[in-house]
Amino acid sequence: MKKCLIYADLFITAEMMKEGFKPLEDCGYELDIKKWYHDSLEDLQDDNIILEHKGSEAVDLPANLKENLEDYEIIITQFAPIGKEIIDKAKNLKILGVLRAGTENICKEYAESKGIRVFNTMGRSNISVSEYTVGMMIAESRNISRSNYSLKNGFWRKEYPNGVLPLSIRSSVIGLIGFGSIGRQVANLLKSFGSKIIVYDKYLDNIEGYEQVSKDELLRRADIISMHARLTAETKNLLDYEDFDKMKKSAIVINTARSGLINEKALVDALKNKKISSAAVDVYDVEPLPKDHPYMSLDNITITSHIAGSTLDNFKNSPDILVKDILKEINE
Repeated sequence: MKKCLIYADLFITAEMMKEGFKPLEDCGYELDIKKWYHDSLEDLQDDNIILEHKGSEAVDLPANLKENLEDYEIIITQFAPIGKEIIDKAKNLKILGVLRAGTENICKEYAESKGIRVFNTMGRSNISVSEYTVGMMIAESRNISRSNYSLKNGFWRKEYPNGVLPLSIRSSVIGLIGFGSIGRQVANLLKSFGSKIIVYDKYLDNIEGYEQVSKDELLRRADIISMHARLTAETKNLLDYEDFDKMKKSAIVINTARSGLINEKALVDALKNKKISSAAVDVYDVEPLPKDHPYMSLDNITITSHIAGSTLDNFKNSPDILVKDILKEINE
């Protein structure tokens, strides 16, 4: 019988994996589900952060998760690393599936060089991250987090970095830098507010339904700037010192994508020197965020612990998305 190895974890459990990949069973595959064990979600996230920053070889799997790898034609993982050792031992491997949009935890190029088809789960975070992004826009522009913090500390606060009477989302010009699946979903959600949306994406032409502008024009015009580009060598530090100088002093910057899209030191400088009004950030160069990070001492930034994509449906629905691509490959 053909066999499929699946690495479950604390986010996508063995039960969720079994249910989601039942269509493979129906096609004659035996599912062997093994758990990459961690004591807590925090421990799993710590390993995940290491893999995202350092690649598939940075964390080693326990020996029991590397047994009999030659038996499997398909290996599926979410966070568990698939490095060169596993790929070399899995001599009959034909398909490698990753239950996430990124592939930092697998040695993708090496796998493909061995003729292994690699599938990732593009689009699984579209809804969760886009909803969170719009939530960050509202919370930051309307000072929800700051007011909550002030009241809990005994202070009835009315004045904030963006003044006493902030601009509504409806009246704001919102600039989206990058217009992939999440950027498009953010734009769709913002339609109901009646916001003016402008877009910069150097890789796309003629974006239907939205005004496409240069990066400089977006920086000059936008009241809220939200990052949605993929992180590559070309997009690293897409917002740097000189870019903050071009923004409105009332501008708000949102980053729920990748930390490297913005030069952190440049953002700190812009916030300290009030080149912009404020920012809301969910991703960082170093995670967990160090206790002495400059963000900690700034009143004009809202920070959250890399949770934009963390919803139940995001993780639960991931196997359903991936299995369709794998079945298509098998049946061709």
